[in-house]
Amino acid sequence: MRLPGFVHSIRFRLTVLYSTLLFLLAGVALVGIYVAVERSTDPKPVTERYEAELVKRKADGSEVVLGTMEVAAVEQIESEVNLRTLQALRNYSAAAGGGLFVLSLGIGWVLSGRALRPARSIAHAAREIQATDLSRRIRLEGTRGELRELSDTIDSMLDRLDEAFRSQRQLIDDASHELRSPLAIMRAQLDASLKSPEASDAERARAVQVIDRAAERMSRLVEDLLATARRNTDTLADTDVDLAAVAREAGEDFAVLAGERGLRLSYRLRDELTVIGDHDALRRAVGNLLSNAVRLSPAGGLITIGSGRSGGWLWLAVGDHGPGIAGEDHARIFDRFWRRETDVADGRPRDRHTGLGLAIVRQIVESHGGRVAVFSEPGQGSTFVLWFPARGADDDGGGPPGVNPLP
Repeated sequence: MRLPGFVHSIRFRLTVLYSTLLFLLAGVALVGIYVAVERSTDPKPVTERYEAELVKRKADGSEVVLGTMEVAAVEQIESEVNLRTLQALRNYSAAAGGGLFVLSLGIGWVLSGRALRPARSIAHAAREIQATDLSRRIRLEGTRGELRELSDTIDSMLDRLDEAFRSQRQLIDDASHELRSPLAIMRAQLDASLKSPEASDAERARAVQVIDRAAERMSRLVEDLLATARRNTDTLADTDVDLAAVAREAGEDFAVLAGERGLRLSYRLRDELTVIGDHDALRRAVGNLLSNAVRLSPAGGLITIGSGRSGGWLWLAVGDHGPGIAGEDHARIFDRFWRRETDVADGRPRDRHTGLGLAIVRQIVESHGGRVAVFSEPGQGSTFVLWFPARGADDDGGGPPGVNPLP
């Protein structure tokens, strides 16, 4: 036989549990009272009966027998009264116990419903929340308890999920927009030159160069997007990372490219400064900074790579003598796909890089519990600083120092 649906609910189980416990406690109390009364009264039925004659005495002294009746001793009469009293107590106790059980079921049903009302609110809100709309929150009111803490935990989880979905949608939209431009360029060159029988060899060669640059730009964009996605996963194993070793390895990767442009690399590193993190990710962050420094520094310029400690913060910095960054752009340069229209120093046209390099740097640093800062003025170069909290240092919530550690 299939049981009704409410039988499987938490409310029904709580009602039965509370009512059963209350009934058992009341039953134990009644049984205890019954046993105590029974032992203190010694109830017994009447076992010995006697016949007595009813005699009427006349005025002349004669007696007339009116009849006979059964009688018992006073002690046995008292025991009989006690026995009947216990029987009545037993009957009333059984009736009271049954009524108490039914009443406890009703009270337990009402009280459990009031106690579980927040759970129904949570379930109702959870049913209305969809993966495409995570803006709704439970926001349970009332006194703080286990269900209130559960509601707050779910709301916090939804906040993180909503932020993750928004970031994912923004990344997809931006990536689609950025990929559309090189694809359009490649398609235009194919239609105008490579597919045209009237195109000259020079036009075909120029079209190949344009397509090659567009393909290279797409390749960099895809590589940066993959790096961003990999850092968002939990597959990276964090270990002790020496900041000086990371800086040296990144500098070695760009030493040849810097030499081709006549740039000099200077190291001001402090050893034995370690953070818990991903070695390859941190090297990529420093590499992105060096890539920008090598690309924007004037020929013969100096690029400085340094590391150190300031209070409770470890730092790793890359400084150059490039065109610098205007103050109003400091907060925007770490946004995805942001690029300035012209270089400040010589008015060169907008660079053709993906605009993801500094965004990846910030993502990597923040995933390690750190922060990234820039110190720059137009025409005076730039210094990018990666701050990491030192292990064992007290976190006063004030953030890293607001000064350039690599003057």
